[in-house]
Amino acid sequence: MITEDQTGVIEFLGASATHSGAPVERIETHISVVFLAGPRAWKLKRAIRLDYIDASTPDRRRTLCEKEVQLNRRTAASLYLGVVSITREADGSLALGGSGTPVDWVVEMRRFDQEALFDRLAQRGGLDVAMMARLATAVALFHRDAEPRPDHGGTAGMRWVVDGNAIGFSEFGARLLDPATVARVIDCTRDALDRSGALLESRRDAGFVRQCHGDLHLRNIVLYDGTPTLFDGVEFNDEVACVDVLYDLAFLLMDLWHRQLPAHANAVWNRYLSETDDLGGIGLMPFFLSCRAAIRAKTSATALTVQTDSARVRELQTSAREYLAMAERLLHPLPACLVAIGGLSGSGKSTIATALAPLLGAAPGAVVFRSDEIRKRICGVERLSRLGAQGYTTEVTNKVYETLTGRAGLAVRGDFPAIVDATFLRAADREAVEACARDTAVPFVGLWLEGPARTLLERLQRRGPDTSDADATVLRRQSAQDVGVISWHRLDSSASIDVVRETALSLLRRHVNDAPRTPTQSVVF
Repeated sequence: MITEDQTGVIEFLGASATHSGAPVERIETHISVVFLAGPRAWKLKRAIRLDYIDASTPDRRRTLCEKEVQLNRRTAASLYLGVVSITREADGSLALGGSGTPVDWVVEMRRFDQEALFDRLAQRGGLDVAMMARLATAVALFHRDAEPRPDHGGTAGMRWVVDGNAIGFSEFGARLLDPATVARVIDCTRDALDRSGALLESRRDAGFVRQCHGDLHLRNIVLYDGTPTLFDGVEFNDEVACVDVLYDLAFLLMDLWHRQLPAHANAVWNRYLSETDDLGGIGLMPFFLSCRAAIRAKTSATALTVQTDSARVRELQTSAREYLAMAERLLHPLPACLVAIGGLSGSGKSTIATALAPLLGAAPGAVVFRSDEIRKRICGVERLSRLGAQGYTTEVTNKVYETLTGRAGLAVRGDFPAIVDATFLRAADREAVEACARDTAVPFVGLWLEGPARTLLERLQRRGPDTSDADATVLRRQSAQDVGVISWHRLDSSASIDVVRETALSLLRRHVNDAPRTPTQSVVF
């Protein structure tokens, strides 16, 4: 695995004298060592050869450094400054960018505040859920502009992942991980791969396999100049980086889920899908998430081989076992269902939808379809742009509800729960969403939120910038409309959000409990 002794280079880069006397902080992973000194960060690639990376020679490491800078400038151009040689001078000493013979190479980066890393923010409870929408948009735009790579991905690409996990578990996890659990995970993952083959191939052919990030977890995202910034994408193996865009996203979602931040994961999930409309592939997400968790189990076990700090060793041992258990759980998601939430504007529909979504079905939770967002998209305006009367004609409204039920059907056919958030003031629209559930053979729960008119009006007046255009005039017009007989479960939305959420969950548990499921599927939300 280790092909060269880099002790001298590491000691050189770790010495403050190399950096004009600045103190040096060192960060190690199993494939690199980063030295933070003054305003710069210097990243040295370890001299290793593994099943997924070959950095065994100085020339290979130079090539990888150059490719790292090229690829990561797509998302973090201000951070990646270039590639610098470590040279052996005439007197035998080492120099950073000297005139002697190059013996190794480093990536030069602009240093940033380590406390602004998203994993650090998450650890101290400072990762704002509201930030997740901005992060998801950044990822969606990155994927949109990334180069299509139909020469990778598909069934063969994911088989390489699964086989690589099996090899890694055998080589590095044999004495650490439970062999029975490893065997179940690999067997179930291969079964899932066989079932997903046709969809994986069709997505590759349709251009969903792109030159992605490849290692998109919280430690590789930083809040830089107030913007969520992706960095440290994979340059060392196109099999790792040239993947289905949803598989790229899955690493971020899995990381948030593992950190017990389901609301954050669901917020990323929903904004990403809203930005991309990529509903056709969501049925792959449990498989993708499980593969990502298995990779973290494998890399945690691999990292133990180069780790000497006893506390870090224990941490990696625990992580490897936790990720392996998670990989198994993710292969057996909760069953899908269709939830419709109706009521007048200000009744709290979107608030309850957001509260319920992380708790339903497969990780990372339900897909939420909001009529206000669909309407703005149909009319070709931004989320926060206000529509005139032309956006609320009967023709447009019919198209909105047709789109809502159509997209909800796509979600549940992909075995994901869907929540449809709309007023549903017309009986025909309520009947249509119920018919969608019947046609897709999933449990349906209709929730009707209601409350005192004064409470609803106060909520509308307190709203900040929002996709909804509802105001006092809209509320009065809705209140005067004959909505017909409401057969859905009526909930008093003037109660606290916790009370309304728990009431809704009890109804959902009852309905989903009655649905067919496999023996491994839990129904506890």
